[in-house]
Formats: sequence, C-alpha cells, structure tokens
Amino acid sequence: MLTVLQYLLREGRSCVRYKCGLLNTIQDVLRQRSNWVEVKDDGEWDFNWCDVGWLRENFGHTYMEEHVRINHFRNHYELTRKNLMVKNLKRYQKNLERDIGRIEASRCDFFPCTFALPSEYHLFVEEFNRSLGSTWIMKPVAKSQGKGIFLFRKLKDIMDWKKVTYIYFNEELLVNHTAKNKPSAHHIDEQKDVAQVENYVAQRYIENPYLINGRKFDLRVYVLVSSYVPLKAWLYRDGFARFSGTRFSLSSIDDKYMHLTNVSVQKTAPDYDPEKGCKWQMQQLRRYLTAKHGREMVETLFKEMDNIFVRSLLSVQNVIINDKHCFELYGYDILLDQNLKPWLIEVNASPSHTPSSQEDYEMKCRLLEDTLNVVDMEGRLTGKEKRVGGYDLMWNDGPVYREDVNLQTSGSSCFTANTHLGCVNDREKQLRQLLKPFPYQKKM
Repeated sequence: MLTVLQYLLREGRSCVRYKCGLLNTIQDVLRQRSNWVEVKDDGEWDFNWCDVGWLRENFGHTYMEEHVRINHFRNHYELTRKNLMVKNLKRYQKNLERDIGRIEASRCDFFPCTFALPSEYHLFVEEFNRSLGSTWIMKPVAKSQGKGIFLFRKLKDIMDWKKVTYIYFNEELLVNHTAKNKPSAHHIDEQKDVAQVENYVAQRYIENPYLINGRKFDLRVYVLVSSYVPLKAWLYRDGFARFSGTRFSLSSIDDKYMHLTNVSVQKTAPDYDPEKGCKWQMQQLRRYLTAKHGREMVETLFKEMDNIFVRSLLSVQNVIINDKHCFELYGYDILLDQNLKPWLIEVNASPSHTPSSQEDYEMKCRLLEDTLNVVDMEGRLTGKEKRVGGYDLMWNDGPVYREDVNLQTSGSSCFTANTHLGCVNDREKQLRQLLKPFPYQKKM
C-alpha cells in the first residue's frame, strides 16, 4: 500500500493536507502538528477528521487515493449503536457456546440484560414480569450525552413512550408512502436516521454500582482500531472516571444528577463547580482501588476490562466493512459494581473531545496526538511497534504480550497482557526514542 511519505515524494509536496469538521480539541492538535496544512471546503485532502454525519453523506461517493485516511469505518454503528452492539454481542456469544462451549461463552457475560424496543417489546415484558420490582433504564439507541434516558420500575411508565412511538411511525408511513407522495431515496435515508433515534433499548439497571464517597461513577476508556482485517487494536493508558454529583440511592430513580454520570448532564446541576469538576484521571482511580482492595484484585479487574474491549471488537469484526483508509477511536463506557465486576454500558464512535478542565484538555491533547502518531501519516513507524506514545498494542490478529511475559506459561488466556490502563504514561520519553523526524522536518 502506498504510504503518505511515498505519495508526497511523488507529488513533490512537503506537507500533509487535512480537513477537520469539528471545532474542539482535535482542531487545536491538528493545527499544531508540524508540516500539516488545513484545507477548506472542497479542497483535496490526505487526512479527514469528520463527524459521522459527514461520513454518512459523503463516504459512498468520495474517491480516496491509496494513502488517504479518515477517522471512521463506514458502518461503525454496528458497535456504537446501543441496539446493534447488543445484537452483535449476543450473536457472538451464541456462536462461542456452539463452537467452543459454555465456559468460553461466559467470558461475554459483561453486558446487562438488554432488549431492543419496540421490536423486542414482548420479550422484554416477559423478562420484566419475571423480576418484578427491578429497576430498568430506557435509552435512545442513537443519542448521546444522556439525552432521552430515564429509569422505571413499572410498565405503565413506558406506556406513554410506546404510544407516541407507535403514532409517530404510523404517521411517517402514511405521509411518506402514498402513491401521490413517493419519497426520494435521500428522503428515505433521512427517515431511517430519524427512525433510528426513535428506537430505544430497555436495559436492566445496575442496582449495586461501586460507590466512592457515596457517589456513582463510570469509566471512559479509549480504544483505537487501525484495522479490522486483521484486527489491530490499541488501548490508551489515560482515561477518566466520571462521577455523579449526588449521593446514590435507589429510593429516587427520577434524579438524573444521581444516576447519570455524563458530564453534559452533571454540569447543568445547580451546585456544579466547574473548577472542581466531576472527574478523576484513570491513574488516580487505579491507585485508590489498589489501596483499598490490593494489587491482585485490581489486576484482575483491569484484565476483565481488557476482555471486554477485545471481545466486543471481535463480535463485530465480520460485520464491519474493513477499509484500509479507515481507523476508529472508540470511547468505551464501563461501569463497576460492588463486586468489582466491570459492565459494558456502551461504545461511542465520537467520544467528546470538548474539555471540562485544563487537566482534561491536556489529557485529550495527548490522546489525539498519539492517535495521529499511530495512524502515522508521516511514515515514521515500522509497523512492528508494540507501543506508540500512550498507546499499547493489545491485539494484532491475536493477543499481544508484554516483553517480560513467558508465552509458555501464559496458557490459553483470553486476555491480552500488553495493556497498561491507568499506569504511568511516560509518552514523551517513549516518543523521543521511537519517532524519527519527518524527512522535511528539521530536528529539534
């Protein structure tokens, strides 16, 4: 495959042309990158950091040279839409049980009992009636930032939703599928997008979350996929825990500041302090858990999270349209329960890069800089690296082990060993040793 370096040399150019449709931290990172130049509007580009809306509208009719890179796979939603993620995980788990056995399939018991509505409404009702009194959570399949989410314990609490959804879809069918008003292909696509937003998942609520100072939190972890065939995935060392601002209790299920940890929700709370924020860095959380539970338990917890990342990617490997031009930076949301069991809540295709504090801004700058280092438009890597900055290669068509791991004693573990989530991120030192200057770039 033609590298960017080879392409630039052939074209007689000394810069990477980039296009960026977002106005947050990624724009700052791209502008500060040596020998990268922004192009506007319809200008030709080598690298495109776009939102999923641009991808949906343009990917199918955009010709891309061999060296070009773009930050989403075409059908990324197979993992990042809540209903499709669960559908693919269930199928993957079923295939494991059939091909290998129940013990191997049990390695996928990391997502809560979930039903897609309205298509699985009757199955949901059966499960609901088997566990009366349990708390459930409703989420739109394609919305983010806590929008449209609510908790419930009675079926009547979702009857109004069901009624509105039913009327909405029937009105759309009536308006758009009459002989006099035959919809265009573009209009049908628009309606499909709207329909996706109107679908929900009903998920059993984790009623025993791990609490720190009485407050619920979840984890945001970053995983970069540079290829699906073969699967090549990197885990970032940094991340953070997002805390609710109100002490947790099941006696009040209507308090969004208690049950939803999204920063976009928490910052609207009357007592939210923007200076204090509601986040811990991943290193701080790992130190806290280690001090309270010991190193061995925390190592087990983080290995179980590794298992979640790898198996969720394997569950969609055969359905994602692999394209050599594409990469994807996923934001995983993980919730811990009182037993230190990690649960996969959702995966985001466009994790927010908008900072909530200076510390958060600096962490996201490091993350995005290292994402560009792995994508390697400058052609400075050999392709054999196990670490690039804050990223550790955790899967390369199979598990990747640390240099000090004895493969003879590692057995058939389903976990990857070359992961350092929440550990020291001495990326500057590692990058100085790793990266040679871009040919047109003067040594510092």
